[in-house]
Amino acid sequence: MRVAILEDDPAHGDLVEAALRSESHLCLRFASGAALLVRLRQETFDLLILDWNVPGPSGLDVLAWSRANLQAPPPVLMITARASAEDIVTALDAGADDFIIKPIERSILLARVNAVLRRAYPSGATMRPETFGDHLFDPMAETVAYGEKTVKLTSKEFALALAFFRNMNRPLGRAYLLETVWGRNPDLPTRTLDAHVSRIRAKLDLRPALGYRLAPVYSYGYRLEAITDGAEESSAP
Repeated sequence: MRVAILEDDPAHGDLVEAALRSESHLCLRFASGAALLVRLRQETFDLLILDWNVPGPSGLDVLAWSRANLQAPPPVLMITARASAEDIVTALDAGADDFIIKPIERSILLARVNAVLRRAYPSGATMRPETFGDHLFDPMAETVAYGEKTVKLTSKEFALALAFFRNMNRPLGRAYLLETVWGRNPDLPTRTLDAHVSRIRAKLDLRPALGYRLAPVYSYGYRLEAITDGAEESSAP
């Protein structure tokens, strides 16, 4: 998973990042709410871990902004020294998925993170076939069946298509897609992602006439949309 960590205390930030990296998560650190808000306008994350008291907009402010402005806001785990029942209720009522009080215990942090991710992405780690509408994904064979067709994809094409279907109608940033499919800091030509998107669009017939639109999101990435009857003209990429 791609995780944004908002924490201005270097020691606590190092602890959280080391714990998450030990579970193979991709982490980006931010020391201020303003810096994270800039990145949230540009990129996609699977989880936000937010310290409440940070310079500029607080973690609670970032939580509120993500809920109000992101089409599919990621789950949020609040980490803070605030320990009163009132503070916990405030964070949960604002939309936080869980709340950890400092000092942080590594094992508890990982347990809470894993619980939040299981609830938010219940099919994220399965190797069993997954069905999305009329599309059946078989990860063992790396095939997609729909209608009367069964299409064999390359490993990268399958991973990319699965990412889009798991995040239907959610804009996915280019950095998120590259790291999800090709791994951390992929050394790839700029057009590699675009070429793969074009191939899965063609191979899986992802076009409005058949109920789907796989379109670029300007200066951001791509989004796969499910097209309902009469929605072709009203939906914008």
